Amino acid sequence: VRLEESGGGSVESGGSLTLSCAASGFMLESYGFGWFRQVPGKKREWVACLNNNDPYYRDSVKGRFTISRDTHLVYLQMNNLKPEDTAVYYCATDRTFSISCESDEHDYWGQGTQVTVSA
Repeated sequence: VRLEESGGGSVESGGSLTLSCAASGFMLESYGFGWFRQVPGKKREWVACLNNNDPYYRDSVKGRFTISRDTHLVYLQMNNLKPEDTAVYYCATDRTFSISCESDEHDYWGQGTQVTVSA
């Protein structure tokens, strides 16, 4: 059972990136998924999640980020990126339909993908 993120990179402020999270060893089904990010020296924070298939976002990314899914992948579309969005981004799931979006404790995590936004 493994999660793997992809799609990170370096963009200028105002740019866009789409992150993907792929699961191996189990089907995505309708499990709850979350996207989190971490800056060195700071606690990992939640960014967006699909909880019982409803999307939720932290205030700082509302209107700029969109979480979605298809049969095989969970996505995080990030628009109008800002330097403060720079972080390593992780996807996570508990393989349950609900997920506690703001919790940092989940059963399955990816290895992370770096997003760097320059001013």
